[in-house]
Amino acid sequence: MDAYSAVRMKIGRLLSLFFIFSSFFLVLSGNVNAAPKPHILKPFASLSKESQECAACHKEKNPSIYAQWGRSKHYGANVGCFECHSADKGDKDAITHEGQLISVIVSPTDCAQCHSAEVDEFTKSHHAKAGQIMGSLDNMLAEVVEGALTFHGESPAAVNGCWQCHGSEVKVLPNGDLDPTTWPNTGIGRINPDGSLGACTACHQRHEFSVEQARRPEACGKCHLGPDHPQKEVYEESKHGINFYANVDRMNLDSAKWIPGEDYDAAPTCATCHMSATRELALTHDVGDRISWTLRPAISEKIDAKSLAAGKEVKSWEARRADMQNVCESCHSKSMIDSFYQQFDSLVNLYNDKFARPGAGLMKFLKENELITAQPFDEKIEWTWFYLWHHEGRRARHGAAMQAPDYTQWHGMYEVAERFYMELIPEFEEILHKAEVAGKKEQAEAGRKMLEEVLSRPEHAWFTGKEPEEVKAARKKAQKEFQRRYLQ
Repeated sequence: MDAYSAVRMKIGRLLSLFFIFSSFFLVLSGNVNAAPKPHILKPFASLSKESQECAACHKEKNPSIYAQWGRSKHYGANVGCFECHSADKGDKDAITHEGQLISVIVSPTDCAQCHSAEVDEFTKSHHAKAGQIMGSLDNMLAEVVEGALTFHGESPAAVNGCWQCHGSEVKVLPNGDLDPTTWPNTGIGRINPDGSLGACTACHQRHEFSVEQARRPEACGKCHLGPDHPQKEVYEESKHGINFYANVDRMNLDSAKWIPGEDYDAAPTCATCHMSATRELALTHDVGDRISWTLRPAISEKIDAKSLAAGKEVKSWEARRADMQNVCESCHSKSMIDSFYQQFDSLVNLYNDKFARPGAGLMKFLKENELITAQPFDEKIEWTWFYLWHHEGRRARHGAAMQAPDYTQWHGMYEVAERFYMELIPEFEEILHKAEVAGKKEQAEAGRKMLEEVLSRPEHAWFTGKEPEEVKAARKKAQKEFQRRYLQ
């Protein structure tokens, strides 16, 4: 055998040994592509007899549910299926299942058996009332404009869309089944057959109810995203969101107390700011308890304005803001926090004063003078106005609230301005022209006078060409300097 052949034989033997040992170690360590093993739980003799029977059956029929429950704190506390799903004979949604009276729906009333403080806080919140949307423009769009009453008398667009976030009124059919137009549903403001409001599983996914999962921004992103309330996307653009995703392994999300500055310091999540405890504040399930502005309506107002106008005693917007600032102080100096709120307030006031109040006034004028019909969304200007405040205006305000400059500017105020000047005003003027042709000269003249008053304000002077000459000159100078910088 020549030297070359001998070397090849040695290399072949070494490769064979390598593959043998590699296979041996793979067997020892387990195949990384193998299917996961079933979740093995300790014996559950401490469970109630009823829950033992449930678990024994569901272990075979629904192994994923069984495994999720096995990872939960409920399992560790001997809280089983029956403790949550048991029902009383008079309950509207009670059914007999395997000899036991149960309810498919676990409502906040059921959760309150152990979590009464959390349920009390939630019931006071705006979340709990989210299901009361039947008279809203949003629901009218889904029921009428987008949809038709073709699914057992309801609109599929509303059933599959609006109600899955806001919550539906869960109805029980005469035979005891849950109405498929209203169930399944985990909307945050679900109206349950027992009269309670809300669905704890909107945030705490069953059957594991992981606090880690509920603290992540994705939990809120089920509903708080999209063109009209993009809080999740806004958060992801912000420095807070960037830091969270970069440092999620240091967030200590499964901590029992989860105090910023003690248990984690990388970034806040939605839960940090709106719910979680600080060194001074207790945890709350009222997610609006620290919000000072309401950014939902066409014109923003302080969160307590309507309640105070109705003579109700409520937590003031100043107190709510102080609590939110307490959260901020876990990471930021007081001077920085104060300056941020000045910036935020200035944007909301700009939006309100320059576009929202004038726009709302123009639309009110058209309605009151019957220059447009009473039916919503049957005329172009109503869509224009809706986009301006419901989509673009909200994006601008949410962007400023959560420090996302692109949402404040290009997805927000830029689009608000374009919609106002290039669509709303021309459409308003066209309606006045048609009214005049139709013999409604008095109304048309009143409308023109109103529009002239709006556009005569200093903030609209650029549009009417009435800016002071010194302002124009300063802008031209700045433009020349900018161009020179990029031409060099």
